[in-house]
Order: sequence, then C-alpha cells, then structure tokens
Amino acid sequence: MKYKAVISDYVWPSLDIEQKLLGSHDIDIVDCNNSTKEELIEEVKDADAIIFCFKEIDAEILEAAKKCKVASRYGIGVDNIDIEKCTELGIVVTNIPDYCLEEVSDHAISMILSLNRRIVDHWTMVKDGGWNNLNLDIPVLRLSESTLGIVGFGRIGRTISERISSMGVKCIAYDPLLKEGDIINNIEIVSFDKLLKLSDFITVHVPLIESTYHLFSKDEFNKMKNNAILVNCARGGLIDESAASIALDQGIIGGIGLDVIEDVSDNPSSPLFDNNNVIITPHTAFFSKASNEELQRRTCEEVIRVINNQIPENFINPEVKKI
Repeated sequence: MKYKAVISDYVWPSLDIEQKLLGSHDIDIVDCNNSTKEELIEEVKDADAIIFCFKEIDAEILEAAKKCKVASRYGIGVDNIDIEKCTELGIVVTNIPDYCLEEVSDHAISMILSLNRRIVDHWTMVKDGGWNNLNLDIPVLRLSESTLGIVGFGRIGRTISERISSMGVKCIAYDPLLKEGDIINNIEIVSFDKLLKLSDFITVHVPLIESTYHLFSKDEFNKMKNNAILVNCARGGLIDESAASIALDQGIIGGIGLDVIEDVSDNPSSPLFDNNNVIITPHTAFFSKASNEELQRRTCEEVIRVINNQIPENFINPEVKKI
C-alpha cells in the first residue's frame, strides 16, 4: 500500500534523505516548500502525514487533512501547529527535542564570548579605518570571574552549563519547574530575580507561551548588571526588543545576542539593528551538517512509526486516541 507525506517547508538544499527513507517504506513525498496555503490545503486532503518546519499548520489545514495520522515537526518547538485540533482529529504530533543540543549550546556560548570580547564592534571599527581608535574603557570580563545565568534548565541549558563550566564560568539557573535551592548537575537553582541580579551573562531557553512573552523587558533590564550580556536562541517574543534597544543605549545592559527576533515577516526588522554590541543571526543556532541530517532522518522515522501503528519516540499529544 502506498502512503503520502506532504512536506510543508524546509530550509536545506534537498529532500534526498526523505526520498530515500520514506520511499523505502512506500511513502511518497510531496514537496510544498514553495506552495501557497491554498495549494498546501489541496495537497493534504489525501495525505497520511504532514511534515513541517516553520510554516503555521493551523486548524484550516488540519481539518482538510481527512486521512492524516501524523504531523511530524522538523525541530523542537511545536508552537506553530494547533495541537488541540490535532488531538481532536486524532492526529499524532511528534517532534525531535534533542537533535541539536551541541549546536544550540555552542551558538549561545559563541555569542556570549563574542559579545564579551566586543569582537563584532572591534571588527567594524577596524574595517572602517579605526585601527588606532581603540577605547579600552569597556567592561570586558574575565571568564573565571564571571557568572552565567541559565533561564530554562532543560536539555540545552544543562548542555551549556557543562560546556561553559570547563572555561571557568560559574553557572546558576532558574526554571519554574524546578525547586529553588536544589543543586542539579552541580548547578544551583535560584529565583528569577536572584539570577538577574547575580549574572554577568544570561542565556534563555524556554518556550514562548503567554507567561513568557516579553519575559525580559524594562523591569528585568533594570534589575540586571549594567554590563550584563543577554542571549536568546529560543523563541522571538521572549525579549522586548524595543526595551532592550533603549537599555543598551542608556548603558543599563551591555550586549544582546539573538538567534530569533519578534518580527517574523518576510522582511524582518528590529530596533536592535541600530545598536552597538548586538549580534543577530537568522535562526541558525540549530545547524550543522550532522544535526540537520539527523533531524531529517529522525523526523521521517517518526512518520514511519505512526503510519505502521507504532508509538512514536516523542509523542507530543499522548491524549490523542490510541493508534
């Protein structure tokens, strides 16, 4: 029996891995990467699976997918699919929560190191002819005397603590799901306010939900050290970018590194584009050749499991009717 998997979008060069793996299990793929929403809706009408990356998979698309058994996310977060509607329709939702732990951790740490050393600002100064204009009245910190605050102490947060601790950086963490005062992997769990007060660097690894929207805004910046560096490789919207831009201008904080921004339009912008000691990358923290190939392979494997009436490894909505 032949099956059909619709791939809504992806950002890598080809679907060779998907073609080979899914094809070996009699699953044909339809590439909708450049399709309109209307074209996507038409294709999912007889699809057994939807594989998606960044596109919004809303109720309208899901209701059109009358045969669909599984919606498999290329990635970690599942805030771009209507999980409640999937559950109602009996569609299993899966993700790959641990494929890029090293890559995201390295990206966040790289931003911290670069912002602390003012690498980008100094390079800009040099290429603009300012080799002799160096001003050393800047708060570059010695790592062995610095503290990193990790907001969200899950897989990525713990990987970061292991890697950066080897450089001599002291780590503390805040996580609303963990008890203040506990010691986990030699890292003390502290209150959010204490983390803001003590940290020289802060890295954020929490989902974007109602309670975390603008988790960092004017009040939080005012509680931070005035040379503190804030990095977000999680979700746009966790940081109030307008307030962050003002805080940088006024010397309330020291630097910002973002792999995600609030504006998700086709031509995104941010008030932070005009600030110094800012690094913004286009949501590439997840990427290495190895992590991307692992992501493609494991996402397909989840589809194969569900189509073959097996339980997926990463079951987002286990309350869905039994498969």
